[in-house]
Order: sequence, then C-alpha cells, then structure tokens
Amino acid sequence: MTPSRSADSVPTLPYKHRFSTTELDEIRDCYYAHGFAIIERVIPGPMVEKLKRSIHEVVLPGGKIEPGATKFCTDFVERSPACAELLLCPPYMDISRCLFGDEMSLNRSAAIVKNVGAPVGAWHTDWCAPDSADAGRDAVLNRGVFASVWLYLSGTHPSRGGLAIIPDSHTKDWVGPPGFEFTRARKSFYRKGTEPVACQEMDVPGVLPLFTEPGDVILFADHTYHGVFPHNGDQLRYSCGLAFRPGRAPLPDAWPLSESAQRFIASCPPEVQRWVEFYPGLNTTDAPRKERG
Repeated sequence: MTPSRSADSVPTLPYKHRFSTTELDEIRDCYYAHGFAIIERVIPGPMVEKLKRSIHEVVLPGGKIEPGATKFCTDFVERSPACAELLLCPPYMDISRCLFGDEMSLNRSAAIVKNVGAPVGAWHTDWCAPDSADAGRDAVLNRGVFASVWLYLSGTHPSRGGLAIIPDSHTKDWVGPPGFEFTRARKSFYRKGTEPVACQEMDVPGVLPLFTEPGDVILFADHTYHGVFPHNGDQLRYSCGLAFRPGRAPLPDAWPLSESAQRFIASCPPEVQRWVEFYPGLNTTDAPRKERG
C-alpha cells in the first residue's frame, strides 16, 4: 500500500498546519485563521483498530459492501461503545476544548466506509444555510457553529479516497475559486458556464490534499469547503468523528430524544456528562417540532 505521507509528498504552506497534541494554542490559531488543522498521533494504535472494527460492525452489519460504494452511519456514537470512548480520551477532547472551552456540547457523530473504486466526493461545506434546499433534522444539526474532529483510521492519501480542503474558505467573505461560482446557499461551487451542480474536479485553484496517518486528527470548521479524491487503493477506507458546538444548552427547537440517544447519554460516565447532556441525537422516527427557517 502507498504510504500515507513521506517527506517529499506533504504539501508545504507559508504557515504551520501540522501540530502535536500539546500545541493547543497553535491549533486554535490555525483553525480560526485558516479553517483547519492536522493534529498528529492523537489516538493510539489499539484504539484505531477498535474503532475500525466497530465501524465495520455498525456500518456493514452483513459484512458486505458493493464495489465503489460508500456507506455511512450518522448516529455512530449511539451505536458504538468504541466511539463513545473518544469522550474519555483527553488528547482527542482537548482539540475541541481548545476552540470552545469546557462549555461545549456534543452535536453529532458519523462513521463512513468507502470501498475501492468509490468516485470523487463533490466539493461541499458541511454548514447548511437556513435558506438552503437541505431539510430535516440532519440539516438542522448543521446550521449552527460546530467543529468536526475527524479520524481517517486508514490514513488519508489522494490515491485512496483522501480528503482535500481549500484553506481559508471558511470565512463569510470568501469569494470562491477563480473561475467558479457558488451553488445555491453557497453549499458548493461550479465552473462558470457549466451546470450549477457541486463541482467534482479535484484540481480547482487553492486545493490542499491532506496526508495523515491512522491516529491523526483532521480538524475543520463548519464552513470549510472539502472534497474527496477517488478511492484507487486496495482496502476499505474507514473514518469517523465527533462534532461539537459551543455552549452547554439544548439545541434550539430540538426534537424528542430517541431511545437510542437516551441510552447513550445515560451510559456516559459522570466525567463526560457535561458534554453529552444536551446531545440531540437524530430521532428520525418522529417529525421535528419545528425547523429553523
């Protein structure tokens, strides 16, 4: 397998963007200035393997996935004790705490499996504007301020479904790549003169391919634009992460907690209850009381 990174493959930038777990002030400064940061060696190897096994069991319960397919779970922390253990991992939790302080709440979680042959993941931002075409609880969770603390458990590399971002694209005054226009509600962008659908070109101006090892964290802001290279490797690609929002309060217009979310919150030890007390879950079985428009 191609190594995740080497001395001659890691892109260079005019500022530092790769950090150790102890450089919390620098991580925070890079995140707010450029919309992302890479933190190396956040979780140990045994935890990496435990999370990979858990993703496989939860996302692929039958153990099968079609060639080129992508499968995911958007309430992973409720279904995976291994994912919940991240809440007890100080190096992982300190990353979000350096942004929001101790007054923060778990907003959501996810896990993804990509099989060999998976195509490009179009450029997008995770944030959903109130006037966007996105609807439902999934969109409500993405309408506030949040930070994604993401683990590529097989490492990330452009040759095998790796993540790419556009640094500095997280600001409200970002004008987009030269020669491109935004799709509705700035959810993505498209080349001028083409159909207004999310761009699938991975060589747009300003793109930064990311190189990480298993156990590294990719931290990126809600508005940061990112895309995914096609998976031309030879193994399943596993990734997962948690997203936190600032403040310790209920999500506005929250829906009733599902039984699964209630069990998850109740199962968390006292030392992390302050972060999960206002976890909203998804609860896809009932209609939401009200959605912010």
